Amino acid sequence: MPYVNIKVTREGVTRDQKKQLIHGVTNLLSRVLDKDPATTFVLLEEVALEDWGIGGMPVDEYRDQRETGLTRQRSP
Repeated sequence: MPYVNIKVTREGVTRDQKKQLIHGVTNLLSRVLDKDPATTFVLLEEVALEDWGIGGMPVDEYRDQRETGLTRQRSP
């Protein structure tokens, strides 16, 4: 009985996208591990952006820093 927990930042994930994730993960577990879709559980959790961190900083700051770095790398 597989249980999969997918966490994403709360940034406008649509109902259709959630449906696709649930369907896709269920099919993947069925195909790869031969798990019964009827007993496969997929939980999607949306996390507020300010509650998510990466690289030792809040994700919005990480993105800003990464974008600034990418912009500098592209400049002549």
